[in-house]
Parts: sequence; structure tokens; C-alpha cells
Amino acid sequence: QVTAKTAFLFILPQYNVSVPTADGELVQYHYGLKDLVTILFYIFIAIILHAVVQEYALDKINRRLHLSKVKHSKFNESGQLVAFHLTSVIWCLYVVVTEGYISNPRSLWENYPHVYLPYQVKFFYLCQLAYWLHALPELYFQKVRKEEIPRQLRCIALYLLHIAGAYLLNLTRLGLILLLLQYLAEFFFHMARLVYFTDENNEKLFNVWAVVFVVTRLFTLTLYILVIGFGLPRVESQALDPERGNFFSFLFNNILFRMSVLLLVCLFQASVMWRFIHFQLRRWREYWNEQSSRKRAAAAGSTKQQTKLLKRDSGYHENGVVKAENGTSPRTKKLKSP
Repeated sequence: QVTAKTAFLFILPQYNVSVPTADGELVQYHYGLKDLVTILFYIFIAIILHAVVQEYALDKINRRLHLSKVKHSKFNESGQLVAFHLTSVIWCLYVVVTEGYISNPRSLWENYPHVYLPYQVKFFYLCQLAYWLHALPELYFQKVRKEEIPRQLRCIALYLLHIAGAYLLNLTRLGLILLLLQYLAEFFFHMARLVYFTDENNEKLFNVWAVVFVVTRLFTLTLYILVIGFGLPRVESQALDPERGNFFSFLFNNILFRMSVLLLVCLFQASVMWRFIHFQLRRWREYWNEQSSRKRAAAAGSTKQQTKLLKRDSGYHENGVVKAENGTSPRTKKLKSP
């Protein structure tokens, strides 16, 4: 029995409370230090699942494709992220639909702070934190190149900052919608990379990703403006109350602070869009350069072929000797001296 209690500490979310509702009592959860133990357990689970995907799926495909070392590393990275993002998109979509966050957008800021969480929301956040924390030791296990480590560390840090910030500041509902949008765009990007590695002439999925990326950025910016600009300033409790989990809603009652935050959000989204546009322009420029080089090569090949045909049309071959059209040899005959 003592062992079972210890096992539950690792496996199940802690800090459950009974919240009275109109239909009776509802069991919900809040966060605490014991969550670190649960996250640690699921870090090991994520490492095991990572190894299973690598061993039974990605390695077998790599052996057939015979990729270079650079492409091999990128293929493994995209393969792992495709599996994770697809699972997370389906799971997150199920959570936001069943909890009614999409059908009722006001629930994103109503009754803030959202201290008490449903079981599936808390478990989703714990698993997300465990996955991105497991990515740190995987940099060593996967023998990632030194040039790629800063980029991947920056990506991991941004995800951890977003997920942990939404979890600790009781903005879990907004965080779920933003994660859903981000993971959807990332899924199409890494799926396009996998298709490109198998067939370098197939870049159609990159166009799909470009459309999804732009749409998700617009939805993300709209959500920020809706929640920060209009939602949180209307929260009833505007006083600083860390015990109730109300950390900063009183700040959004100040229009100067609210506009400063929205300006920072817009600048960040603008920088993301600028990098995206720069990437697309570079890709299109490389594509058109490749097409023009192919046309020049085809034109040069057709010119050489026409030249050969002209040479052959000047005479015909008979027994290995070029003869003119009247049957005489094109070579001038030498007169014999008497």
C-alpha cells in the first residue's frame, strides 16, 4: 500500500480538490512542487518513446534513403517532431473542444485566474513539459552537431518558457489555443521536410505549410489582442492576489501597460513574419535560378544536337568514308606525277 501511494505520486497528477458545482462536486487540480516528480517520470517515458520511434521507424527509412550525414540528422529531427506534433495536435484539439474553449471564446479570460484545472488539462501540460525537458538529454543521445545545438536549445527554451509561463500564471486556456496553432504549423513544416528528403523535386507541401503558417500567425495575433486588449481588463478581480493566483490582471487595467504589451506582441509577430517572408523569397529565388539553369542547359544541348545534324547533312557515310551527295568523295584528289 505504501508502494502504491509512492507510485501514484509519479504517475498521476497531484493536488486534487473537490470544487462544488450546481450538479454536485467536481474534482479539479492545481499545481505544486510534487508536479516535478510527475514530470520527471514522464521525462523517462518520453525518452523511451523517442528511442522506439527512432529504432523501429526512422532508422529503417534512413537505411533505404542513403542520406548524407547532414540530411540524416535533419531527417531524424523532423521525423521525431512530426510524431510529437501530430499527437499533440490531436490531443490538444480534443481537450479544447471537450472543455468548450473554442465554442465559447469568453472562457479564455472569464473567471480569471484559472487556478483549478480539469484532469486532462493538467495532465496535458505535465506531458508537454516532460517532452521538452527530455529534448535536452536527447541532444547528447542523438549526437547532434555543434552547429545545430544553439538553434535547438533556443527552440526548446522558447517552448518551455511558453508552456511553463501559461501553467504557472494560470493562463492555461489561452496557452492551449496558442499551442494548438503553433503545433499545427510546425507539423506541416516538418512533414514537408520529410517529403523533401525523400524526393527533392517535391516541394508542394512547403506551399501548404506557408498558407497554414500565415493563417496561424493571424489567429495568434488576433487572440493576443482579444485576450490582452479586451478580455483581461474586464476581469472582476483586478487586485494583486498571489494566493488566489491573480498575478498581473491588475496591470492590464492600466492602458499604458496594456498597449506596451500589445506593441511587444505585434513586434514579435512581425519579426516572425519577416523571417518567414525572407525564407520564402530565398526559396523562390533558388527555385527560379534552378529553372533558368535547366533551360540554359536544355538550350545548349539542343544547339549541340542541331550542329551535329548539320554536319551529318553535309554528306553521308559509306563504309566509314564520308561521301558527297553525288557519290564522290568530298576530299580533293591528288594528281599523280607523270
